[in-house]
Amino acid sequence: MAAPRATRADYRVFQAITTRWMDNDVYGHMNNVVHYSLFDTVVNTWLIKKGLLEPGKSETFGLVVETGCKYFAEMGFPDVIHAGLRVSRIGSSSVRFEIGLFRNDEPETSAEGFFVHVYVDRNTRRPTPIDDRRRAAFEALLQNSGHGGFTWRIHAVTRAA
Repeated sequence: MAAPRATRADYRVFQAITTRWMDNDVYGHMNNVVHYSLFDTVVNTWLIKKGLLEPGKSETFGLVVETGCKYFAEMGFPDVIHAGLRVSRIGSSSVRFEIGLFRNDEPETSAEGFFVHVYVDRNTRRPTPIDDRRRAAFEALLQNSGHGGFTWRIHAVTRAA
């Protein structure tokens, strides 16, 4: 049995994103790679607006170590996508962001995805604990998302020599 689709009430904050002509593929709907671009856009826009990320300058930042997406319904140009954002888990150096993509005014998600970020030092690219300011912001987005007691294991991220 398929898991139920999330509704708008399952997410803490929203960002409207207008689709573009080039987002459609030859099948007439939004190509799957665009979903991941929208996930990245909503997470990083929220981080920047909250003052938690200064691209190119922040001493620590989150690197994506895991992603996923479930597709439920088609979207495409000229839809307006309402991207809902929540956090389902906060670790010592990692956070799992979950994103729901809602087509126009539809009440259920057309797609649901996630990004796991591991916070690293800019210079060493070694994991670093999430600072108190970020942790408080992530906790404000924390919502039970039905993942129960599952624990994510994050492996160290290193820069190639």
